[in-house]
Amino acid sequence: MSDTMQLARSGFTLATAADRRRFVLQARPGTLDAAARALGLAEAPAMLATASGGAVTALRLGPQEILLLLDPAGAGDSLAALRTGLDAVAHSLVEVSDRQVGLDLSGALVEPALASLTSIDVALPAFPVGMATRTLLGKADGVLWRTGPEQFRLEIWRSFAPYISGLLDEAARDAAF
Repeated sequence: MSDTMQLARSGFTLATAADRRRFVLQARPGTLDAAARALGLAEAPAMLATASGGAVTALRLGPQEILLLLDPAGAGDSLAALRTGLDAVAHSLVEVSDRQVGLDLSGALVEPALASLTSIDVALPAFPVGMATRTLLGKADGVLWRTGPEQFRLEIWRSFAPYISGLLDEAARDAAF
């Protein structure tokens, strides 16, 4: 990916996440479990949770929707296994790799910065590690995923990245005071 972003201030960093192939899978819950098994996961993650294994991370965003993040090195094998596992069942699998970008956020100011941009309670007790959901950040929507106690990943439309990073920089600056 050529459009990398980097932002650092005391207590807050933002960086473009490692490149991933991204797919939105929509299917019935039982089919989602079969898809997860085909990808090497024990089962589809619970609602608003994530599961990872090998080259795959699955984020359960709705009763019938999972966002799949695939390591490019293993994506071909993972996709082949997924397509074989879903061959005879109704589903929708759409690649959104070119549309989206991941932003990794970290630091002591990440919670207050995010809290100023979304109505979701992002405090650790309310939004534990491994939780993921859709939300509005300012006027842009995206997927927010807590990856560590002071770490989040944002999955947003590529065209919103400058807007979101600018808002987060301002929010982190304000949170530092």
